[in-house]
Amino acid sequence: MYDTVVFDLDGTLLNTLEDLRASTNYALAAHGYPERTPDEIRRFVGNGIRLLIERAMPEGVTPEKFDAVFADFKAHYQAHCNDRTGPYDGILPLLRELKRRGYKTGIASNKIKSAVLKLSEIYFEGLIDRAVGVADGILPKPDSGMAEALLEELGSVAANTLYVGDSQVDVQTAANAGLDLVAVLWGFRDKAELTEAGAVRFIEKPMELLEYL
Repeated sequence: MYDTVVFDLDGTLLNTLEDLRASTNYALAAHGYPERTPDEIRRFVGNGIRLLIERAMPEGVTPEKFDAVFADFKAHYQAHCNDRTGPYDGILPLLRELKRRGYKTGIASNKIKSAVLKLSEIYFEGLIDRAVGVADGILPKPDSGMAEALLEELGSVAANTLYVGDSQVDVQTAANAGLDLVAVLWGFRDKAELTEAGAVRFIEKPMELLEYL
């Protein structure tokens, strides 16, 4: 029996794609590199912002060039992470219902922790009990450490936790942490990609999650 629900953030609770694209293209253009399309950015996200920028940059750039672009991306995204971002339809009603039913809720994200906390505070009205992101001492997903640290903060155990995400990274994270998974189909990956990664349970609308609880 589940008493805890852990969510991915980007592509699961929030549609962050346009702000990630804008900050990526700002940093690329500032250094004379070609900008990327929305579909390219969609395929690049999921493993954290460092890999996002590595994938967006041309091959063969020097470490110094990468560091400069990455620094510009981080500064721009910190200032503009909420310009076009917002919850997917149905997310807030789902979180309110989970709160009403007494479930513990958390976010485990490959975003920088400061951005995770900022966006959680803006959008989720106190409906999320704990949120973790990439910070010193915590490896990004799919390493299990982030989910394990979150469960410890929540006072929860893996056997009673349902993980909800939208990407191959989330499928791997759930497996590595020993968590049951439900994959969402409104995010950054399609059903074929998620099935190939090992997902077997899917929802098309947020409130459908209640059927698994």
